[in-house]
Amino acid sequence: MDNPVSGDIFSGMTHSDVLIIGGSLNGNTLALALAQAGIRSTIIDALPAQTQQSDRFDGRSYALALASVRMLGALGLWDQMAPNAQPMMQIKVSDGRPGEGPVLPFSLQFDQSELEEGPMGHMVEDRHLRPALLEAVLAEPLIELRDDLRVVSQNVENSGTKVALDNGDELSASLIVGADGKRGPTAERAGIRRKVTDYGQSALVCAIGHELSHQGVAHQFFMPSGPLAILPLRNNRSSIVWTEKTADAQAVQALDDGDYLDVLYPRFGDFLGDIHLAGDRFIYPLTLSMADAFTADRVALVGDAARAVHPLAGQGLNAGFRDVAALAETLADARRRGEDIGGATVLDSYALWRRSDSETLACATHGFNRLFSSDHPLLRLGRDLGMGAVNAIPALRRGLMREAAGLTGDVPRLLQGKPI
Repeated sequence: MDNPVSGDIFSGMTHSDVLIIGGSLNGNTLALALAQAGIRSTIIDALPAQTQQSDRFDGRSYALALASVRMLGALGLWDQMAPNAQPMMQIKVSDGRPGEGPVLPFSLQFDQSELEEGPMGHMVEDRHLRPALLEAVLAEPLIELRDDLRVVSQNVENSGTKVALDNGDELSASLIVGADGKRGPTAERAGIRRKVTDYGQSALVCAIGHELSHQGVAHQFFMPSGPLAILPLRNNRSSIVWTEKTADAQAVQALDDGDYLDVLYPRFGDFLGDIHLAGDRFIYPLTLSMADAFTADRVALVGDAARAVHPLAGQGLNAGFRDVAALAETLADARRRGEDIGGATVLDSYALWRRSDSETLACATHGFNRLFSSDHPLLRLGRDLGMGAVNAIPALRRGLMREAAGLTGDVPRLLQGKPI
């Protein structure tokens, strides 16, 4: 797939239009979206490809908003994932304490019947999403995957960018995209700083099997230590994202499986009958991490590299997909106009499109976590009354549903299910 550039400082190097540093979900999806517009990309992924092809269930899964599902459909991927995806028919949000159950009637309930477009979203297991993306990447002639490699340097010149890899290879492109996560070095090498807020919380993530059917209902249960999400998967299983103060979470993670369940069960309750672990257990420290800028000279950031938020709203991957759709559309339109896709004007358009939405999401998740991770009586009364009031106003409730489904605002074409 070599395409050497001649007549400039990059002569003889392997050249593509875009270098995507970090494959995984956002990077691979971006490459597929760009290929739809005829834009060549090279993905540099530190992970070996074979580690992303396993079909073993390890407990990881994602809540994909309706708009994200539409994008996967536009990229030709959703049909093969749909049989293994669990639609979320209802979402129930409630307040409470461990062992006490939800505070009723002060709760929020969202029902998919209120959206004419269908379910608000689907739960998809990592073992179905990641290999499907990788398979499509490997089959696309406009994408080159360089796996099990790391970037050791990146430089920008007037006519483009170049990177050096740890195997000695050098690559060039018009644009570098950092899709390497909140700790990825692409932003730092580009001089982009980030603001990080440590929540003092960690998320315990696992999957459980249960005796009774979940009926496609997702639960978000707010407790003083942090939220507990119970998200439906196929075959009487649910994904658990359980937030605790970091020291407590580390202690729980260190327990054996039986003791782990003994701590979870009082928080979980008995509404799904007997439960058991189904897959691996993970722990993730939680921070709010926001890049000071989403772009620099011939560099753009997507996904957690741009912003990483608290998982309480399940919007992390959806926000990354919105970045991907917006950047792909911006670059495709620029290419059609004959513009330099790595130029400042083009990148400024992407940053303007995504910055405001990202800041709103960060502020919302940060505020909700602070508000609900408290057992102060007045705060608790205020938030419970607020949820009850929102639940009683159909128009407001429906507006929140459409926002969560990704159907509001300036929605990129891919997220509308349209080709780029």
